[in-house]
Amino acid sequence: MGSVSPPLKQYADQLDDKDISILIPGAGNSYEAEYLHTSGFSNVDVLDISTAPLENLQSRIPDFPRERLIRSDFFKWQKSYDLILEQTFFCAIEPRLRNTYAQKMHELLNPKGKLVGLFFDFPLTESGPPFGGSYQEYLNTFENWFDIRVLERCYNSIKPRSGNELFLIFEKKIHLDEQINHTERPADPR
Repeated sequence: MGSVSPPLKQYADQLDDKDISILIPGAGNSYEAEYLHTSGFSNVDVLDISTAPLENLQSRIPDFPRERLIRSDFFKWQKSYDLILEQTFFCAIEPRLRNTYAQKMHELLNPKGKLVGLFFDFPLTESGPPFGGSYQEYLNTFENWFDIRVLERCYNSIKPRSGNELFLIFEKKIHLDEQINHTERPADPR
């Protein structure tokens, strides 16, 4: 696109806390990271399995913190975030990995953390990327791990993607075993 995606820009513009921890996985050109950085967000990690996109971002924004440009396999990454931005990463991974992706996103988010971004809304293709998907497929993949706050047709997509994107805001569900780990255990009544 050559710039930040309008839906993600609009979402970022309404965030007040510039210190929240943010991950942008499968970053590609990462215009979202560039936009966040120039908007004053100070805690943004950019993750990609390839060095080329990270070097591209560093050359475009020399003052972007080098230690926040991370070359790693997303599925092996270990850190926690308040927000993860999804922009063309999900559609680039093999569809057989989608359930693993949903579980990993859940794992990487802090309690009440959010996955926000865009999914393509066209039939799932056998060849890709990009691989498509549908509203119902996304619900089936994510509803066990996330409270679906928003999953709707994107009204402000760029023209070539108009009518083919869904905007999403998914909030991490806290499962019972996580609740036990995040709360104090009651005293033993014996």
